[in-house]
Amino acid sequence: MRYLPLTDEDRQKMLATIGVASVDDLFIDVPETARLSRPLDLPDHAGEMEVGRAIASLAAQNVDAGSVPSFLGAGLYRHFVPATVDYLIQRGEFLTAYTPYQPEISQGTLQTLFEFQTQVALLTGMEVANASMYDGATSTAEAVLMAQRITRRSRAVLSGGLHPHYRDVVQTLAIDSDIAVLPPKMEGGEDVGAFLDADTACVVVQNPDFFGNIRDLSEISAACKAAGALLVVVVTESLSLGAIQSPGEMGADIVAAEGQSFGNGLNFGGPTVGLLATQDRFLRQMPGRLCGQTVDVDGRRGWVLTLSTREQHIRREKATSNICTNSGLCALAFAVHVALLGEEGLRRLALINHEKAVALAGKLADLPGVAVLTSAFFNEFTIRLPSSAAAAVDDLAARHVLAGVPLSRLYPETPEFANALLVAVTEMTEESDMDALVDGLREVLA
Repeated sequence: MRYLPLTDEDRQKMLATIGVASVDDLFIDVPETARLSRPLDLPDHAGEMEVGRAIASLAAQNVDAGSVPSFLGAGLYRHFVPATVDYLIQRGEFLTAYTPYQPEISQGTLQTLFEFQTQVALLTGMEVANASMYDGATSTAEAVLMAQRITRRSRAVLSGGLHPHYRDVVQTLAIDSDIAVLPPKMEGGEDVGAFLDADTACVVVQNPDFFGNIRDLSEISAACKAAGALLVVVVTESLSLGAIQSPGEMGADIVAAEGQSFGNGLNFGGPTVGLLATQDRFLRQMPGRLCGQTVDVDGRRGWVLTLSTREQHIRREKATSNICTNSGLCALAFAVHVALLGEEGLRRLALINHEKAVALAGKLADLPGVAVLTSAFFNEFTIRLPSSAAAAVDDLAARHVLAGVPLSRLYPETPEFANALLVAVTEMTEESDMDALVDGLREVLA
């Protein structure tokens, strides 16, 4: 009864107070066909020590990305996080409520969110950013909904180079929208102009795209403007913004990105932190919240929530979002890491990533039957093997090398992707890691 302390008498009193005869009456609105008529398929209860052993045994089956050569990417990247980040995010100034509703006791949190917004705006080349989102995928969906509010149009065109998980989230959250998804292309660009019409609210393009391609988006931006649509640019590897032209410089109207690369580990897939930035003229339609600088009655500088147009704050029909949190701790870690790097450090780190990726691409291109398909990339690229990429990944995993992401895993209905492998390289990739991958592929492909 340690975690379920209520007695049968307690339950009966509660049911009597709310006026129902049994717990089953609480589910009367749920159709019988949707109810589970058997117990959950879970092990029986056990003592704390036994449960601890069982969980530890399960955890031991995981292969940590830092324990073996790893070339996994596809939206989450293994970067070095300085110990200073973890130390600073635990300081007392930040130990406030997760949502800074009361500015007088949340100044530390509000100030770092203000700095975070400034960093995101500078990185993306935009004029204003909000105080973070859940993650890159939901940030992308929010950007589509935001574009629809601005243009009062319902159609969204999603590039074939958009991360397939992001595409799925957009289709889920923008369920009442007309979503046009272009076919995926590992190589070359796509003519989005052919899909623009008078009802198109936005075009969503990722850069670098899911396959690693870096593109000049200026022509797409011009086509969008001519059609009265907005250009939404998605970035999954935020470190790339330290090396390539920013989305704002290429004409983006809204930028949605994943900020996991700064201050946040892989953490088995989350939590992470979403970025969203735009132009000043669209500020009122941004989702979530925005922190601003002010002056108190004594003339001292302070910080407040300047914009909070969430369902929790205003009438639902006026709200721009129902986002319930802003990944505040992850945003803080992002801000600390970026501040520690500074502009020069950011550019150097980005250059290291790119140089290592170029080095590995050259090594892989020398393997018989292997072709590098991505001609312009940052730290991630696609290669084609002479046989199944999924089989090669499994064989290399058995040799303790995480070779990358086989595209057949995410595009099972696309036969031409069966031999394609997405490979990511970061500053954490050593020369010996590259050799392990190249030697392993040479053996399994022989």
